[in-house]
Amino acid sequence: MSVAAAASATVPGMPVAVVTDSTAYLPPELVPAYRLTVVPLTVVLNGAEGLEGVQTFPADATRALSARRVTVSTSRPSPEQFVRTYRELLDAGADGVVSVHLSADLSGTVEAAELAAAQLGDRVRVVDSRSCGMGLGFPVLAAARAAADGADLAGVRAAAVDTIARTTIFFYVDTLEFLRRGGRINAAEALLGTALSVKPILHMPDGAIVLRDKVRTASRGVARLVDLAAEAAGDAPVDLAVHHLAAPQRAEQLLGALTTRLGDRVHDTYVSEAGAVVAAHAGPGLACVVIHRRC
Repeated sequence: MSVAAAASATVPGMPVAVVTDSTAYLPPELVPAYRLTVVPLTVVLNGAEGLEGVQTFPADATRALSARRVTVSTSRPSPEQFVRTYRELLDAGADGVVSVHLSADLSGTVEAAELAAAQLGDRVRVVDSRSCGMGLGFPVLAAARAAADGADLAGVRAAAVDTIARTTIFFYVDTLEFLRRGGRINAAEALLGTALSVKPILHMPDGAIVLRDKVRTASRGVARLVDLAAEAAGDAPVDLAVHHLAAPQRAEQLLGALTTRLGDRVHDTYVSEAGAVVAAHAGPGLACVVIHRRC
């Protein structure tokens, strides 16, 4: 069985299988609980390749980024890897597959999944989450719940798409330099982010990373993330996710401030470390919040 398929096998009573990629950064216990299949991206550290979350972890990337003359890059799964994954799930009894992935503006993963799906007719539907982290994870969980409730292929896909429209992501980084190096943000925005030691806050309004705000310190960055999250939540009941890179205390501080601010409107909360792919592009010091409006 492949690395991807090994993460979760299709079981009786769940005719539509749900696939995602390793940049969803779901808390590990949710993968088997929701019967998900995770296809890993590849991280390349100084020429050595490793599958994210399988062979290469956040600490590997952050150590590499701290060293001089070290190259760090990432690559999408191949279409052949997706074909193998989809066929294994279909052969195991799935009537169809809904495959939800990180934004096509950040990676060729969606394109690779679509190339693979084209080889399998109409039994595989690919969804671009236009996000990453739990901005991807919340639509994946919604799709998995719909599949568990017996929804057909169109219904499972619709659950993911509907959740995408109600999910917002904001994140703080210490510098835009790593995003600029990886081509995920343009040079002009990188210059704005580094001028006068400004700390950038970013969001993804339509799948691309865009500078949203600027603060002077990390503590103000966390406070601004709380303000932006509360604004995005509005009056709706929400689920929250917080990601960090080697900064669990910052993550807990952020989650605590959010739950205090939003009170009993907060339902499910998740905290997880972002993986090596995001570490490679965002650099150390990442703090991220994802808001899923339940209605």
